Amino acid sequence: MRMPSVQTLLLWIPSILLLAAVGYWNIGPDSFQKKPYSITDNDVDFFALNSRTIQYRADGKRQYDLVSEKFEHLKSTDISLLTQPDMHLYRGMDIPWRIRSARGEVSPNGTEIELIDQVRVERTDARNQPIILTSTRMTVFPDKQYAQTQQPVKIDTTNGVTTAVGMKAYLDVGKMHLLSHVRGQYELR
Repeated sequence: MRMPSVQTLLLWIPSILLLAAVGYWNIGPDSFQKKPYSITDNDVDFFALNSRTIQYRADGKRQYDLVSEKFEHLKSTDISLLTQPDMHLYRGMDIPWRIRSARGEVSPNGTEIELIDQVRVERTDARNQPIILTSTRMTVFPDKQYAQTQQPVKIDTTNGVTTAVGMKAYLDVGKMHLLSHVRGQYELR
């Protein structure tokens, strides 16, 4: 076996030392310590699972009942995020509107709820006739008994189906103003 020459060793030693330094720098003992988690302004400052909120009117009757699988409050914007929100909007009456979606966002002061994806608004009246509104996005103002959307909306009733793009719904009186591209298909009974 042949021994390496001094010249060869002098060439390899700086390379080995350089690799050892780079390795130590990248995989030093400090890199194995956990870094502390810091809360930023965009983080959730509190959350609740299976939450329920009940709002009453001044006369003591229920205004609305809102349940959500997950409720997250964002510190920086004061907006609350909802997962699977399901609201019963009573209008001070016994037969409520049921409003639900896949996700939702509640404004900082709680006056509006933005429903996102798979929005469904439904009610059965005293004569047992259902009305179902579906859309991809809708804003609900619970205190005003009002909902609106700029998205396509579909309205299913006992007598037929109406589609439109954009809607203003006055839920307290059951009146809907359709904004554009209104189409209807009805059955006479």
